[in-house]
Amino acid sequence: MQLDEKVESIYHEKGLDVDLIKQLKEVESRRIEDYATFLKDAVYKANGNIGGIPCQVAIPSATQNEINGKDATCLVKNGCMAVGEGANMPTTPEGIKVFLDARVAYGPGKAANAGGVATSALEMQQNASRDAWSFVFTEKKLEEIMVGIHNLCYGAAEEYGAPGNY
Repeated sequence: MQLDEKVESIYHEKGLDVDLIKQLKEVESRRIEDYATFLKDAVYKANGNIGGIPCQVAIPSATQNEINGKDATCLVKNGCMAVGEGANMPTTPEGIKVFLDARVAYGPGKAANAGGVATSALEMQQNASRDAWSFVFTEKKLEEIMVGIHNLCYGAAEEYGAPGNY
């Protein structure tokens, strides 16, 4: 899916109410369009274009190659300051270049989405060994993995002359 395609979207100029979204989606299993029925100043669009909505943070989480160079340029022009990928490779190389050139804080999926992948791996390891780990033990293992990912990304950025660029 490209950002210039028609997609469902909600826009709330005051900022999204995350607690309300959690209540609607996780507790009540409702459609995201219901957000606008609770907050009358929010806008729901069944066929909106999320690339045209002003935002500070984008979290592409649908599919590979979701954001191309044109879409990234649109997001930057609309005020996007940070992108944290929640899917595997949702931004094309052209889109990544746009974000980096615009000095948008960019967290690629391999780092930003690594916690979910690492947790799945830990669950598989636990299941394969027929163990039952405590939350604290599992959380400690996950922390070690995530700190390792951060250190590797940070070191590679330094090594390649792009400090802070994950």
